[in-house]
Amino acid sequence: MSNIELKGFSEATSSVLPPVHTWTPPFCGDMDMVIKANGDWCHEGSKIKRPAMVTMFSRILWFEHGEYFLMTPVEKVRIKVDDAPFHVNRWQWIETVCGRAIEFRTQTEDVLVLGVDCDIWMGFYHEEERPYISMRYGMKALVGRNVFYGLAESLAEVETSQGRGVGVISAGKSYLLMQDA
Repeated sequence: MSNIELKGFSEATSSVLPPVHTWTPPFCGDMDMVIKANGDWCHEGSKIKRPAMVTMFSRILWFEHGEYFLMTPVEKVRIKVDDAPFHVNRWQWIETVCGRAIEFRTQTEDVLVLGVDCDIWMGFYHEEERPYISMRYGMKALVGRNVFYGLAESLAEVETSQGRGVGVISAGKSYLLMQDA
């Protein structure tokens, strides 16, 4: 088991995205950390209860070849992710230069605009169909049930390259969520 060295990182800077994509540290082993399917971040079997600590770790999360890592400029440790490392827990309509758009917020205070910063799709986790949005570095966020039910009020008929059906339109872009039979 490995523990990651966090010198130079503090909770005060947890809202800033470090340039993880520019770092090439050596792999240092596995860390006993799991991001559970319900969004809980656990270390050595115990839930991390400080949201600022979870947010800090989320800023150095990296996805590569189907695996997740925490990275600093000097080391890279593998962690386990059951489903999606991020969870969308809030949303609202906003006005953008591309028109009316849906703004999502994750539990780690990431802010993404559907059609600008991210896309939405339906995927599966253990045979359960769930909504996801795209995140940085090829990662994804699970759209919380409360958020998805809120979006249901904004469903419209859409046509995309995947077909016709019901979905949402955000920033001028259509997303098919349920295809016509």
